[in-house]
Amino acid sequence: MNVYDFDGTIYSGDSTVDFYFFILRRHPSVIRVLPKQILAMAKHKLGKISLTEAKETFFSFLPMIGDISAEAELFCERSQNKIMPWYRKKQKADDIIISASPEFLLKGFCRILGEIRLIASEVDPKSGMFRSENCKGEEKVKRFKKAYGSVKIEEFYSDSHSDLPMARLAESAYLVRKGRPYKWEIGKGKV
Repeated sequence: MNVYDFDGTIYSGDSTVDFYFFILRRHPSVIRVLPKQILAMAKHKLGKISLTEAKETFFSFLPMIGDISAEAELFCERSQNKIMPWYRKKQKADDIIISASPEFLLKGFCRILGEIRLIASEVDPKSGMFRSENCKGEEKVKRFKKAYGSVKIEEFYSDSHSDLPMARLAESAYLVRKGRPYKWEIGKGKV
């Protein structure tokens, strides 16, 4: 099986940021939480709060939206053109997407792609609170092993060096740069 990061890897951009701006256009009142969001990101950059805490503050706009599932589905339908062409050509039925983005958001993309399996951050779409650790770095490995045990990963794709722990599990790994995958040479601690 092949495993893929989502944002910047098979999706051109950051789906969470794109979703936020999509919601902002449709529900302008969510701008009220922007100062709190900016402050949380600054606190995270200064090491005062965790990434999960900063993201929970970011997602504090979710309770302001009525049917967040319908909004997420609509967003995915309208944004499916951001799935990179190289992935659509390579896609297989047993692919797995593993992402730090929220599961409630990426489910729509997985449905559009043909029911691709998904491991993602478990965020309550009604409250914006995390139900699990942010699915990033070593957490991706823990979540993958919990779901699939020691299943062999043939190829792993990501745009981020934070995914080195997942890349080390794969027979072959690829870094995606400017919308194209390149062989990820892993060895002697270098990437």
